[in-house]
Amino acid sequence: MTTSSIISQGAQPLPNPADHGGARQGDDHSHIAPGEIAVGVVIGRASEYFDFFVYGIASVLVFPAVFFPFEQHLEGVLYSFLIFSFAFIARPFGTVISMMIQRRFGREAKLTLALFVLGTSTAGIAFLPGYSSLGFTAIVLLSVFRFGQGLALGGSWDGLPSLLALNAPANRRGWYAMLGQLGAPIGFFIASALFAYLYSSLPSEDFLDWGWRYSFYVAFAINVVALFARLRLVATDEYSRLLEERELEPTSVTELVSSQGSNILIGAFAALASYALFHLITVFPLSWITLYSDQSVTEFLVIQMIGAAFGAAGIVASGLLADRIGRRFTLGGLAAVIAAFSGFAPTLLDGGRVGQDIFILLGFVILGLSYGQAAGAVTSNFAPKYRYVGAALTADVAWLIGAAFAPLVALGLSAHFGLAYVSVYLLSGAIATLAALGLNRALARD
Repeated sequence: MTTSSIISQGAQPLPNPADHGGARQGDDHSHIAPGEIAVGVVIGRASEYFDFFVYGIASVLVFPAVFFPFEQHLEGVLYSFLIFSFAFIARPFGTVISMMIQRRFGREAKLTLALFVLGTSTAGIAFLPGYSSLGFTAIVLLSVFRFGQGLALGGSWDGLPSLLALNAPANRRGWYAMLGQLGAPIGFFIASALFAYLYSSLPSEDFLDWGWRYSFYVAFAINVVALFARLRLVATDEYSRLLEERELEPTSVTELVSSQGSNILIGAFAALASYALFHLITVFPLSWITLYSDQSVTEFLVIQMIGAAFGAAGIVASGLLADRIGRRFTLGGLAAVIAAFSGFAPTLLDGGRVGQDIFILLGFVILGLSYGQAAGAVTSNFAPKYRYVGAALTADVAWLIGAAFAPLVALGLSAHFGLAYVSVYLLSGAIATLAALGLNRALARD
């Protein structure tokens, strides 16, 4: 199913904002359909996830040899995963700084600065010499560029996902909620395909010397073009007025945290199961295969590409399921499924090629069903004036606590204590999601 056909389903014209309160009389954006907003969301998220997975895959296949040649392979991957987490640590700071910039200079200035920082950081990684040329300075610069990517991604928040959620038809909110999530499997599929081609086509020496850099050249081009397209979109008078009418404008972060801090935490923990599983079937398995399996890296990347297709189908199905039984009930039910899946993870990962492939394919299906509704499932808790910044910070915190250190923790625990600890890690995420959803329901009753 193509992205355009997915978006077209249920793409009815937006209702007049005046029918929902808070809009100025006479403003009519009825010709802007939710599907049109969804295009911007999908483009933005797919480009971000492509960059995300290019770095993640390189952390396994490239960086241990290029930047940590003085360490054993395991330690090199662990150090690479540590630097991988820097972008997630930086994202909340990027969001806070960018909101201050937007309040003073406008949305266009904020997105332009994010575009510049993202382009500079990604290009910097592409041209960065390795440890053999620069020594420890190469590691420092890699860390700086990775942190810069996180700052830029925090600053790239354009409010389109919130705008889409507010303007989706009442009976199609689950469907439109999943559209932005399609960016994850799309970005992962393209990144895996690119690395599979480069890895299989080049001698190992050439791949580690210059071949891997092409993936970052592509990431630079895609991210800059996509962010520029989103900048052009939100800068139009129609979208600017619509964002303003929906109160999707930056507010004081200090005021938000003091009055709505509990909503940020509930929203972040409500998505924890999905975000924990996210890395445990994408980046972590590749590291495990390269270290402890005789399966071909190229063949495993192909399996992950197939899994990404399964994940995309699961995300689409999640939209249909959520519109039938509710988004939060879907998210809670899938958290229970993830908890059950965690019990089989060690057996499958240690079950040879067949077991590993089942782990990937089944894991992607479960991830798609869960992740499709993970973003913004409880952001309706925010008061309207706080929704713009609240949604951004909730996503940042969810990524930080759920995914930033997942590959590092999973590989470190499994390598030193056994794969059973991967189950414990994943199970803890599922329990946190169920607890957050239960707390949210209890608070709603009060």
